[in-house]
Amino acid sequence: MFDLELDRVVKWIGAGGFSSVAVQLPEGLKIRAPEISDYIARETGASVIIIGRPCYGACDLFDYRGWADALVHYGHSAIPSMGADDNVLYIEARSDIGLDEDRLREVLEPLPDRIGILATIQYIGLIGEMDGILRSIGKEPFVGTGDSRIMYPGQVLGCNCTSAESVSDSVDCFLYIGEGQFHPLAAAFGSRKPVYVLNPITCEIADMTASRDRMIRRRFGTIQIASKAESFLVIISSKIGQCRKDAAETAEKMIRESGRRCVTAVIEEITPDSLAAYPVDAYVCTACPRVAMDDSARYGKPMLTVPELEVALGLKEWTGYPFDQIRG
Repeated sequence: MFDLELDRVVKWIGAGGFSSVAVQLPEGLKIRAPEISDYIARETGASVIIIGRPCYGACDLFDYRGWADALVHYGHSAIPSMGADDNVLYIEARSDIGLDEDRLREVLEPLPDRIGILATIQYIGLIGEMDGILRSIGKEPFVGTGDSRIMYPGQVLGCNCTSAESVSDSVDCFLYIGEGQFHPLAAAFGSRKPVYVLNPITCEIADMTASRDRMIRRRFGTIQIASKAESFLVIISSKIGQCRKDAAETAEKMIRESGRRCVTAVIEEITPDSLAAYPVDAYVCTACPRVAMDDSARYGKPMLTVPELEVALGLKEWTGYPFDQIRG
């Protein structure tokens, strides 16, 4: 179902003359690790090491130096603003599924006329086909271009929906091609337009409005609790694509100028255990904003994003949910 491009990997390793290779996989592809490792070792003679730690995206790129000559990173596209490394190969693991045009015409007919098309990387290749299907039923499709953190037109990340923002004023809604809620929720927060999720396998459509509104209510409650905090831990991520020192400095300044206490820590994996030792009232996450937004129930204390902190400290009024993005 997902193209592992093993022959391309083998050719790249041979052309680079690499004798050792690290392979980084998202959780959903780790079941394929033995197959990938065996094939690379057999066809290239290179030693292969699988990176066993969790991988959340290209923002979580493993520092292979000291472990191997090169890195093969699966399941995500490159983040252009992070720069290029000739010894890193991104294999996007795109889906080979096709769209059922007849069924989709019927399913898509009730949607508004002007539709922005979005997709996760596995289904980014379906945007052109979806554009044609929408036009065939009289819809007007739009595909936006994101900032320098985004590799492809129409691509949306959990932390960046600038592809949606770029056409938000021109559309009535967005249609996201993919599965799950993680990526389309970013578009629902950032664009402030209705977002519909189309599962390309089942041809089922889901409206993200209720999920978005539930999360906004939870975030408002978290902000209210954090507004009473007297001390904060500002979290900086050590992950290369999530490290926002400037955002941490901004948060520190706001907290101290409000007369409250602040300590800053660099943390690799943000978990309840990694935060338990800090005697503070609340946390501010400058790493991936979805750590605070999606996982807040895991922590015994309120965790905020930087824009949420501004509201909690009374520096800005709540006039609509302030979605935090990592921009390129």
